[in-house]
Amino acid sequence: MIRIVFALLILALPAAAQERIPSHCLALAGEIPGASYVHLAAWSDPLPAGEVRISYIDHASFLIQTEDGLAAVTDFTGNLGGADLVPDVVTMNNAHITHFTHAPDPRIAHVLEGWSAGGAAAEHRLDLGGMLVRNVPTDLRGRGGGVVENGNSIFVFEAAGLCIGHLGHLHHEPDPAQYAAIGRLDVVMAAVDGGITLDTASMIRVMQRFKARVVLPMHWFGRSTLGRFLDGMSGEFDVVETGMREITLSLDKLPARPTVMVLEPGRLD
Repeated sequence: MIRIVFALLILALPAAAQERIPSHCLALAGEIPGASYVHLAAWSDPLPAGEVRISYIDHASFLIQTEDGLAAVTDFTGNLGGADLVPDVVTMNNAHITHFTHAPDPRIAHVLEGWSAGGAAAEHRLDLGGMLVRNVPTDLRGRGGGVVENGNSIFVFEAAGLCIGHLGHLHHEPDPAQYAAIGRLDVVMAAVDGGITLDTASMIRVMQRFKARVVLPMHWFGRSTLGRFLDGMSGEFDVVETGMREITLSLDKLPARPTVMVLEPGRLD
């Protein structure tokens, strides 16, 4: 497997600034010129204009921050570490207790549950100005067999022109209608455990379909499961072992080639 040295690449022509439309990630998108991700910084540092910071907390939880101070946490379990942080929005999925909490902090303004309630699929479209959060429901395998309809959600976060997708506890490849509803993804967080969610080959096919410029592996239980995913992705995707917990991305400085960026989990302090 080829390992890319952790370094900046030559910056290509910047992409044009995008105005907020109902969902720019659902619009037709051409190739995005660019190079590699740029800054590495602590989660508490301010962000320059047009940039988004993603910090890997643990398991399937990521902190997504925008230049105007908005903070979102994916698959929120209530434990961020010792940080004095109250996110503006958290998303949750109920496949396991490691993906949600029964008692989210009441100070959190927006708690978005990704599972169905009362037989109706979850439906979220939250516009916070600097961030739009929406979901696409998917099914789960039942523990005793069968299917739990709409038990999971793929959440999409649109900020600074970037389309960031968190696949949650994905148990099946999206169908054409779900792919269309998700739209373009520039960054995708993908569970790579190899069987508790999707098997490795199926998850690689999903990554090949999205062709996101940045893939962030999550939900891996040791380096062996992560390694199988990286081995399968190498070639068509570059692979970067960042050794870092956070990365800062912008639309005009995405990698020129689709790239798997391995972040090391670490709770916030």
